[in-house]
Order: sequence, then structure tokens, then C-alpha cells
Amino acid sequence: MERREAAMTAGAGDARAPKLPLDEAARAVAARLAAAGFETYFAGGCVRDSELGLPVKDYDIATAARPEDVKAVFPKARGVGEAFGVMLVRHGGHTFEVATFREDGPYHDGRRPSEVRFSTAQRDAERRDFTINGLFAVPATGEVIDFVKGRTDIAARRIRAIGDPHARIREDRLRMLRAAKFAARLGFEIEPTTFEAIKAHAGELASVSPERVGGELRTMLADPNRARAAELIERLGLERAIFGEASPADRSLPMGFSRLSAVEIGSSDGRQRGGWTTALAAWWLDRTSGGANIGRIEAATALVRRALVLSNDETDGFRSALVIRLELLGGALAARHALRVRAIAKAGFDAALALVWAENPRFGAELGSIADRELPSRSLPEPILDGAALIAAGHRPGPEFKDWLAAALDAQIEGSVSTLDEALWLVERLRGGGPRR
Repeated sequence: MERREAAMTAGAGDARAPKLPLDEAARAVAARLAAAGFETYFAGGCVRDSELGLPVKDYDIATAARPEDVKAVFPKARGVGEAFGVMLVRHGGHTFEVATFREDGPYHDGRRPSEVRFSTAQRDAERRDFTINGLFAVPATGEVIDFVKGRTDIAARRIRAIGDPHARIREDRLRMLRAAKFAARLGFEIEPTTFEAIKAHAGELASVSPERVGGELRTMLADPNRARAAELIERLGLERAIFGEASPADRSLPMGFSRLSAVEIGSSDGRQRGGWTTALAAWWLDRTSGGANIGRIEAATALVRRALVLSNDETDGFRSALVIRLELLGGALAARHALRVRAIAKAGFDAALALVWAENPRFGAELGSIADRELPSRSLPEPILDGAALIAAGHRPGPEFKDWLAAALDAQIEGSVSTLDEALWLVERLRGGGPRR
């Protein structure tokens, strides 16, 4: 009792404390719960990744302590799902989810249980999705507690549902997509019973909210193993919920996903090659065998925006990469100098170039060399002539301003205009008149 009271009265605020390493802070939180007399473990992904020798990016803590007990040990803890036994504890500059051991009641919406019952560590492990995510570890020693044979499946490099895979899928249909994500990311196989259960329920993924499906796709397509994820999604029959239609063919790596396998995303060498939406564009091109035109691009943009709840920026990234790719394949950089520069300066150019390179590395490298020579900054020069200068020169604003400013900037890019007076002379020539005085 004295030990529990001491732990409960220990200061829980760490606002002025120095930031601790993540693992050290997590162990400290777990130690205080254990010191208060509560069985406490690290749980789920952090144990899995530690077993695999992967970096642990966050720690979830599972405990026999109920929310009111957690609050007593950590007075500043916040409830984010107290009905489900989940509290947030801040310590050492990090925030941890502390969840009470529980077992779930019936699932009525294919996402969350209608009720939970606080229970034991074993029952808590058995309610989880896959065996590799059902592991616990003793924070102080690292000893692994395995109620579901997760270590066996890690050693065999397989994804296996805990218990009946049909029941796990009915509880939360997003688990079908998560199986593909874990298998791709870890280089595992989905064991046959789980695989066949996912195929049997694949059409039900359409009932999952687009926000949740989009969230998983963001993670999967940002991962280096994105092509493997796409392959599994299509083999499992889950792609209809993403693209509105089944896979056009029975495809497998590497040829079926050549663009998605090869495309580079992210930033390197100062080039913005786009994010996961560039990978999504590459996947869509693989599905259409590269047969994109403006009409199909617009239809695809509308479809994936709705299906995955894309933001405006994500929508623009997907669309612009495809549209500019089409322009590059159509010879946009073979035009005169000013038009080449304008094409290179478009937002999404380097993402589109990444798509071209993934399809044809030699042609992509050639276009990249042209772009780096013509406009290494990927930004247009500051215009010498603007609307204010036209008005100051006596011109009344009108629709022709846009054409005049574009012509002046083109001339500036090509070097025939270098001063404001020269730009104004150009405008007068376009008007068919002489210089204004």
C-alpha cells in the first residue's frame, strides 16, 4: 500500500523536465504503473518491431490499471476513450497511449465494439487483429509475453489473424487493407486461411469510410514497398473500393507494376517529386497501361478524390503529375525556349518527370537534363512588366492585359526584353501603335 500511495502522489507534470529518449520515457511511465501495483506491458507494434530489429517509433502501454487508476497515478492524464479504457499520459516530452486490458463486445458497425469489458492481458491479446500485433513485453526486462503465437509467425514471416479470420474481418473490415500493409512493409506473406478470408470479404471494404481507407493508402504508398502493397491489394480483390473497379488483369510483380515499382517520390537533390499521390498516379497508369488522356485523367481525379477523401493539395498533386506527364510525352520541351521554361516551372513538373522516368529512364533523363539546363530553379523570373506598370503607362485595364503580360514575360525569358521600356515598346507593337509619351 505504501508503494502504491508513493507512486500515486509522485509528481506527474513534466512541463519543465528535460526531454527523455522515447524508450526511456515509455519505461518510466510503465514503471510508475507497475510500482502502483498494476500489471503493465508494452503492447502491439512496438513489441513486433523490436522483435524484428526495426526502429520503434512509438510505444503503446497496456495495463490492468483502469482509467481512474491511471488518473490517480498521473493526475494530468487525459481521457481520449475512457469508455474503451484509453488514456493519454505525457512524460519526458512524449505522449503515450495507456489502455486498460479489455475484451470487446459485439461489433455492429464494422469498426468498433458496441461495448468493452475490462479484462486480462490474455483476453486483450486475443481481441487484436494479427498475431504479430498481439505481443506484450515486460518494460523493465524486455521479456516477451506471447498468448497468440505471434513470435512463431514473426519467425515464419507471415501475417495471420488471431482466431477466426472471418470474425476479425467482420469486427473491422479495414483489417483487410492492414493485412496487405503489414505484409508489404515487413516482406511477409499472408497465411492462406487469412488470405482466403480477405478475398471472401473483399467487397465489404467499400463499406469502410473513405477517410479510413485513404489513411491506410497514404501510409502504404509512401512506403518503399508500395508496389508489393498494390500487388497484394489487387490479388486480394480490394482495389474496387479504391478505383471503383476490379483489377483489369491478373498481374504480378514486377511487370504488372513497372511504373509503381520504379517511380521515385519525395524530395532529393532539391527536386520535389511529389508524395504518395505521385505513387497513386503511377499505380493508376499501370492499371491503364499508360493509356491516359485528359478525359480519363479528369475522371480518375474525381474518382480518387471521392474514394480516398483527398485534400485540395493532394488532388492537385495527383492531377498535375498526370497532366504534365501527358504534355511531356507530347513534346512540351521541344517547343521554343519560353514555352519550355513555362512548362518546367509548372507546379508538379518534377513529379510528372518522375512518372516519365519510371516509364522510360533514358527519355526521363534526357528531359531532366533539359530542365536542369533551362530552369534549374524551377521558378519563373520576376516579371519586368506588371499590371501596375501598364496602368502607369496609360493603358486601361482589360482582358488584353493578360496576353500582353504573357508576351512580355516570354520575351524576357528569351532575352529580347530586359528593361521596362523595352517591355512597354513590345506592348505598343502588339497594340499596333507607336510608343506612348
